[in-house]
Amino acid sequence: MNPPQTLRFAFAGLAANKVRSMLTMLGVLIGVAAVILLLAVGNGSSAAVKASISALGTDALTVTSGTGNSSTSTATSTKPLTVADAKALADTAKAPDIKGVAPEVTTSGTALYQGVSHSVSSIVGTYTAYFEASNSKVAKGDYFSNDDVLNDRKVVVIGSTTATDLFGTISPIGKQITIGSTPFTVVGELATKGGSGFQDPDDVIVAPLTTVQNAFTGFGSLSQIVVQAASSSTITAAQNEISTILMGQHGITSASAADFQISSATSLLSTQASTTQTFTVLLGAVAGISLLVGGIGITNIMLVTVTERTREIGIRKAIGAPKGVILGQFLAEAILLSIIGAGLGVLVALFGAHFTIVSIKPVIMPSSVYGSFGISVAIGLFFGSYPANRAASLRPIEALRHE
Repeated sequence: MNPPQTLRFAFAGLAANKVRSMLTMLGVLIGVAAVILLLAVGNGSSAAVKASISALGTDALTVTSGTGNSSTSTATSTKPLTVADAKALADTAKAPDIKGVAPEVTTSGTALYQGVSHSVSSIVGTYTAYFEASNSKVAKGDYFSNDDVLNDRKVVVIGSTTATDLFGTISPIGKQITIGSTPFTVVGELATKGGSGFQDPDDVIVAPLTTVQNAFTGFGSLSQIVVQAASSSTITAAQNEISTILMGQHGITSASAADFQISSATSLLSTQASTTQTFTVLLGAVAGISLLVGGIGITNIMLVTVTERTREIGIRKAIGAPKGVILGQFLAEAILLSIIGAGLGVLVALFGAHFTIVSIKPVIMPSSVYGSFGISVAIGLFFGSYPANRAASLRPIEALRHE
């Protein structure tokens, strides 16, 4: 029997039990779609985090309080970061590789404009150096000035998400919003950074440090200090200068006793890449179980099919059909179940990738499409080989006696 005839008989065999065939293909479809979509979610999560980190700027360094690793640190106490620390880092004589320093305090709150309220996830009090250090550009209006910081002026620059939720399509520049009980004038709107993680980087309000401290946080410790290196090539030198200056500020003589951490976009990206790879592999392994279940389903269905068609097999062998023809037909049916189910699974996954899943926009990897499709077909071949071989090995006389 030639290949076209084998395929024709295989299609006829599947069509004879439409419901059973559809249920089997559904199992394969779910497996393939799960593999592609879960890997796409992992990839989308990685892309979102990478975009958020990269948006900080390749020459930015972030200083936070704490040792980070209590098992290797010998620090006996942790001093909070202060404005005095930030001013020390801004000394160009001691830190020639540092271009800008922006101390930060961060809080959250509800902004109100003409009866419209919006819960802002991040209200940042800082210096003007923050905008360049964090790669935050204005799309409308302008930044606040150093004079605004010195004079504790109630002016803000808002993110695009905050602007849209409060003002809709009208320009926010010059409008007055209320945060808590304090009125602020909007002087600028930041360009959209984007990102589809759990925290929207565009849902932000940035105000002068002294203003936020007066109105919300008080004049205590800083949340962090953002430092801009002179260039991306001087990141390491700037990091060493930060470490030396802060150790002096905090009275620390040994690097192992440092009570602060310094991170850069490069180190964050490296850590994120490692974490995401593990996460993606885990998702792929979980989804792969679905494919295995689909393969077992093919085995069960094909065994039932062989049992039901035992007399047909006996008749075909009695009139001269060789073992290879019987084997080929049932293998073709098993592979067809896999191919059709996998094809439908790919279509479902491509459609599903157009939607946001757990706040993440899936990013389909071509390798996952080709890989899951190929593995599905291989599983159909593997799990269909036993029922096919069993059918081909039946003795004609025993098959003809079967009721």
